[in-house]
Amino acid sequence: MITVEPPRLPADLRGRQRPDRLFATVGAAVAAYRWVSRISGRRRPQVTEVDRNLRLVVERITVETEGVVSLRLARPDGEPLPAWRPGAHLDLVLPSGRVRQYSLCGDPDDRVAYRIAARRIPGGSGSAEVHGLIPGDLVTVRGPRNAFPFVAADSYLFIAGGIGITPILPMVHRAAAAGADWRLVYTGRTLDSMPFRTELATLPAGRIWLRPDTEYGMPAAGAELLEHAPAGATVYCCGPLPMITSVRLDLPGSPARAVHFERFSAPPIVDGKPFTIRLVRSGTTLPVPADRSALDVIREALPDVAYSCRQGFCRTCKVRVLAGAPDHRDSVLTGEERASDILICVSRAARGATLTLDL
Repeated sequence: MITVEPPRLPADLRGRQRPDRLFATVGAAVAAYRWVSRISGRRRPQVTEVDRNLRLVVERITVETEGVVSLRLARPDGEPLPAWRPGAHLDLVLPSGRVRQYSLCGDPDDRVAYRIAARRIPGGSGSAEVHGLIPGDLVTVRGPRNAFPFVAADSYLFIAGGIGITPILPMVHRAAAAGADWRLVYTGRTLDSMPFRTELATLPAGRIWLRPDTEYGMPAAGAELLEHAPAGATVYCCGPLPMITSVRLDLPGSPARAVHFERFSAPPIVDGKPFTIRLVRSGTTLPVPADRSALDVIREALPDVAYSCRQGFCRTCKVRVLAGAPDHRDSVLTGEERASDILICVSRAARGATLTLDL
């Protein structure tokens, strides 16, 4: 048997046969780190996934106006709910599995229950299901999350259109409690279609202007709404897209200085190009025009396709892409997800591409 002796390396970097002090110090430190890592690793608790779902019971349903109901939701065991701030919303998972988003419109200091409100939309399966709930029903919510945060300011102008009053209502109460200079302009098709008027009647009347379209003959222009802004006011606006657009365009000529807005409808399609979608499981090929979203076109063929926010941030409409190059326009998917999935509410196909989807 032949024994091969490994080559002897000098103990010192300069070749001297004695230990190098710096090397010895570094080696001892590395050994100590590895030992501590093994010990701490044994004691480190196992990471478990956090369940972000809240199982709540419908405690009360109130008819706020024709076509609008509010729901009071609480824990079955009465435990406190997660805190929230004005502008926050919930993802409501209905018994059917549909997911819809609703602004919290109650009192942020009330940790016992959440309040949301829903307008029944003709042909809308989600809103119809909400209106079909009864006290005692169980629902799942995710959140609260806030994409419309309320920031401190000396003066405010609040502009709400129809059901857009829901995120605005807690902001108005918070501004009033803080002693800020504020005004509210509340618009709607008719006075009877505007919910929460009774609650607003408890606030100083001189600060609130109710403007139903039927009394003025037409919807208000942005300049008309902004006339009520205190000097230097921060504007919070929620409602139909034309109203928000008009307010944003007319802001420079108003006393206000900044605008924050939230819309309940899909954003306009910018620089859209027509493309084609192939739905593998249903065996359907659909053309998508330049001014329409893939979701809108797909829903005509598959009415029950899942969706919620229609703005590219809730993931409800995520679909696997089997072939084709997507033009991703969402704000939430990771790079890894974008390699295989698409949010059909906002994203499209790259120029000239056809998308093949797992639908």
